[in-house]
Amino acid sequence: MNTLRTRPKYSLLNVRSLALIYLLLTILTILFSRSFLADMLRDGEIPETRSLAVFFTIPVVLLVLLIIPCLNLAWDFLARRTGSRFQAKLLIYFVIITVLAAAPVMIITNLAVRELLKFWKTIDVSAALDQAQHFAMETYSLNIEKLEARVQQGFFGGEGKPGGEVLAIQDFIREEGVWKEKSFQGNEEKRLASPPGRQQGLVSRELPRDSNTIRYILLPSQDMIRVISWNLGDGFDPALEVIENEQARFEIIDSIRFNIRRLLTFYYCVFFLPALLMTFIIALSFTRRVTSPIAELAEATRRVAEGDFSIQILPRRGDELSLLISSFNAMVRDLEKSRGALVRAEKISIWQNMAEQLAHEIKNPLTPVKLSAERVLRRWRNDPGAIGEILESSMLAIIQETDGLSAMLTEFRALSRPAEPSRTWTELRGLVEGIAASYGVSHPGVRFDISHTEKGILLKIDKNRLSQALTNLIINSIDAMDGSGLIEIRTDLVKKWQSRYCRICIKDSGKGIAQENTQHVFTPYFTTKKSGTGLGLPIVERIVNDHGGAVWFNSAEGAGTAFFIDLPLDRKEP
Repeated sequence: MNTLRTRPKYSLLNVRSLALIYLLLTILTILFSRSFLADMLRDGEIPETRSLAVFFTIPVVLLVLLIIPCLNLAWDFLARRTGSRFQAKLLIYFVIITVLAAAPVMIITNLAVRELLKFWKTIDVSAALDQAQHFAMETYSLNIEKLEARVQQGFFGGEGKPGGEVLAIQDFIREEGVWKEKSFQGNEEKRLASPPGRQQGLVSRELPRDSNTIRYILLPSQDMIRVISWNLGDGFDPALEVIENEQARFEIIDSIRFNIRRLLTFYYCVFFLPALLMTFIIALSFTRRVTSPIAELAEATRRVAEGDFSIQILPRRGDELSLLISSFNAMVRDLEKSRGALVRAEKISIWQNMAEQLAHEIKNPLTPVKLSAERVLRRWRNDPGAIGEILESSMLAIIQETDGLSAMLTEFRALSRPAEPSRTWTELRGLVEGIAASYGVSHPGVRFDISHTEKGILLKIDKNRLSQALTNLIINSIDAMDGSGLIEIRTDLVKKWQSRYCRICIKDSGKGIAQENTQHVFTPYFTTKKSGTGLGLPIVERIVNDHGGAVWFNSAEGAGTAFFIDLPLDRKEP
């Protein structure tokens, strides 16, 4: 029993593989969010291409896995294999739907990014931050001027006390070369363990020691240092730090603006493109899953139409078309049973008819044989001396009828024998030339045209039996032309059902076949000739069928008849 499986000829990614790829994409997305974006926001630059190569691995793999089945589909389409056109149409519909669904997202995203960039350019955050920093420096300078003005006015020369903008006043004296605190007034948080300097003037600020504070040193005497702590305002240093940090962060963000298009392209290639490729791969899998059973059904139907009733299709478990396939298999099994019964009945009927025809054909020549024998016997009994007058004619009649019986039995044996042809490689042109030359000599009124018989066509055939088939057709053509006319023999290479055939055409210019006789041409013992046995064309059909070919004809009364024989060129040896 021949079986067909409703499965794709080339494998595609299954659901599990696609789920695994989707999981990998999700992991890459998390890595991208935590690593790639974080590094870019921190440094303001897109990492090097080499460090991004891992992100392009899956798109490249998916692209390869998509290209291979697409090339196979294109090959099937060009070869016009069953189901390929339907699958291509379904795939095109999927692609169009996917593109129509994805295009608005891409267009809106690009427009949104473009508008955001335009709006971004209109926001001068950098100028605002510069102004804020400038304002803080102005405040700082103003406090220094006020402090220096107080010093110049001698405000801290006597016994000044802290208050207002003065946070603390601390005096140090030197005893035996060591500076020690003499007095302290003001905020305890501003108390120093030692003098911050030895020279009069502003002291360089050190954070967090001098947070929100500037200090000034006075030298009332050689062995005394007075430190004035001046208030810059609560939150001055934290606010200044915030301004500086935000300014640095904005510079990083502003630098990203120039790489935003590269970032968007990277996003499309790494995350959006794989989603599209997975969609196309799923579409290919779906179309193959849908079209494969249909293609197998079409192939099985063709083979059933050619007479192969042993074909069965193996459906996949859970396939939506399994019920249809099961029904088809049941139908083919029923057809095989019906055909078997029909063939047996037809064979019995044919052999009954052939037996009746053979008995009838044998009975006809037996009558003149019997009459000739009875005539000789009567003359022998009545007038033995005159038997010579009828002996020769009677014996010739008996011999003639006996030869006819022998020829008829020989043809019947050729029709009924089941012997397999003895095949050898034969050049067709040479075979045709030999037959045409032989009958051209014996029938000078017949002209043969074999100019359209190609040279070099080799067929693996039984040369003698095919020669017999061609000879029978040529004899019928000569009889149809009454021994005078044109017989054209030509060859053509044709393709049927994915197989190549050599087509032989034998066309005559005779009287043609009557319409009412066309359906009986290949019926054994049917003949319109007075001397015919009715077995010539059935023998031709049998020989052609034994070679795996087919024979048919076209005819029109008064215009001649053309017989066609198709013999396979691509015969597969068993």
